Formats: sequence, structure tokens, C-alpha cells
Amino acid sequence: MALYAIGDLHLHFETSLKPHMRMRDSTWRGHEEVFKKDCAERIFPDDTLVLVGDNSFGRKLEECTLDMEYMAALPGVKILIRGNHDYYWDVKKTASMNKSFGGRLNFLQNNFFSYEDYAIVGTKGHCFEGPFYLDRKGRILGWDEKKEKESDKLVKREVERLVLSFEAARVSGYRKYLMFLHYPPTNILEDESPFTRIAEEYGAEQVVYAHSHGESRFHDSIQGEYHGIHYSLVSGDYLKWRPKRLL
Repeated sequence: MALYAIGDLHLHFETSLKPHMRMRDSTWRGHEEVFKKDCAERIFPDDTLVLVGDNSFGRKLEECTLDMEYMAALPGVKILIRGNHDYYWDVKKTASMNKSFGGRLNFLQNNFFSYEDYAIVGTKGHCFEGPFYLDRKGRILGWDEKKEKESDKLVKREVERLVLSFEAARVSGYRKYLMFLHYPPTNILEDESPFTRIAEEYGAEQVVYAHSHGESRFHDSIQGEYHGIHYSLVSGDYLKWRPKRLL
């Protein structure tokens, strides 16, 4: 059984709201079929596929029926992380969503799921993305401090949710963890963050994230080994719609 991950499908079969990337980047043209075909060729029913946020552009669950059917029909066990565009996902209704989809789709929020002897834990996460003020050479001179304070509140909330996920797994006896975030664990100003510190505190073996689109954003955060943990970016356009095999 293998474990795969990819983020930012941005499905929109039933909504007029379209991903803006599609209009300016050829990587997004027909990406639903490209991704579906690759999954059919490489992922088996006993494998696990983690969809790392921004799954659907539907604002309500009723606007996501076709998007959910698309994801449920993909091979393997599907686990979903909440992204910043997943407006359909009310955190308070996560348990009822898991019940409604009956294992066809599994929603990760304040809980965990198992992959062999690992606990898959995670939350949406958050990081401060500016606006930043640059000089003519592109060097950062400053940033919007009011926005930074607002961002700090979101980080604190997401940290609390991540700890709930880790603790649920720990209480159930798990000691090996794979940590998933939608947002990068750090922004362009940071070498570490509350999310990297939590990963180290619990001894996560991997941290997997998405959200960063376009070549100019692919290296905004940590990739590779850092303090004994492996960090991976799995945004769909970064992977060219081929889910990354993690284990």
C-alpha cells in the first residue's frame, strides 16, 4: 500500500467561480482529466491519496456534488485537508460530513486517520503572505503590520486545531506521524514557525503542504530535510498533476 498526496485541484464543475490560474498558465488547461488519468494508471484501491486542500470552489456543499463525485471516484482511500478556498467545509460539520460520505471521502479536521502504523494528522494552517513592500531590486523593505497581526490570530487558531489532531492520534496510541497543512509551514520571512515547532515536538517524520502556485512561489517555504523532518510541496501545478508518492 502506497501513500500519495497532491493539493489544489480547484475543482469547479458546478460553480461559475473559476481558478484565476487557468486563465494565464497552460499547466491548468484540462488538468482534471490529466490528473484523473494519472491516478488511474498509478494508484491502486489499497493505496491512500491525501488531497491537500483547495479541493472545490463551491461555496456550499450543495454546489460541490460533482466535485465530490469526481474525488470519490478516484482510486484509493481519499483523505481531504481543508484549504483556504474550501468554503463548503464548515469545521463544525466535519463529523457529519465524514458520516455522510461513509468512507468514500474522509475529512481531516480536529481528528486523524491511519496509514499502516502512522497517524495522518493536519489542519489548514496559515502563514502571513503580505502585502510586502519591495525596493527596485525586489528586496523586502517592510510589510503591512496590521495584516500581520490579523494573520497571527489565524495562525494561533490553526495551531490549536493541529494540536487537537496530534493529541487525538497520541491518545489512540500512535507514535509515528505524517503532518499535512494546506498553507506552507513558513512564509518568506521565516526560518521556523509554530507549525515547524509542533512538528518537531511530536516527532513528525514528514510535513506536506500545498497552496503555493506558479514558479515564483514554489520556493516560498521549506523543502527537503530540515531539523530531521522531510518537507514536501505538493501543489498540483508544481507536480504537473502527478501525485507525489510519500511512502
